Amino acid sequence: MIRKPRYKIGRRLGSIVYEKCQTPKFALTKERGFARDKRPRGKSDFGVVLLEKQRARLMYGVPERQFKRYVQGIIREGGANQGEMLYKKLESRIDNAVFRLGLAPTRAAARQMVSHGHILIDGIKVTIPSQAIEEGNIIGIRVGSLNKKIFAELENKLKEVQAPNWLKLDVAKKEAEAVGLPKLDQGAPPLNWSGILDFYKR
Repeated sequence: MIRKPRYKIGRRLGSIVYEKCQTPKFALTKERGFARDKRPRGKSDFGVVLLEKQRARLMYGVPERQFKRYVQGIIREGGANQGEMLYKKLESRIDNAVFRLGLAPTRAAARQMVSHGHILIDGIKVTIPSQAIEEGNIIGIRVGSLNKKIFAELENKLKEVQAPNWLKLDVAKKEAEAVGLPKLDQGAPPLNWSGILDFYKR
């Protein structure tokens, strides 16, 4: 059952933040919340990019300190497309890839799945949710985990998955290959990625 604080966060930042907020039930509570807001406050430029940063951080489930390290590393590295670099950094995390492949219903569940050692990269067990996927990597499930309840009816579920372009899903083998890297123009969440970088450059 979803906790009330997440509904409050979802109403403030948008349903994009949590998968469980993308339901008709949440939409109804959001309408009621707007009805109580008699005077919506305008936001400064700083406030706008702050909200974008919070949306990205909470959506991918990254702690503030780690998110800041990601951004500062990209800023130090430089380059013309820093917003896309940040998107790639977040999107290519193993926990996000597990979620995108439909192996877990939410990113939070995917993080737990990885932490418990159910997921393999190139046949090697990983337990760090932030580990980055590189082109050519094979993402699979540990054989000893396939009989777990969390993977019940997995093959049928995978048949309905629309994997992102950079992941090639093999339903029969219950694994996927990273055939590329995430790109902003291929279904990226509608966030102001360059604005998030600007927030940390202030």
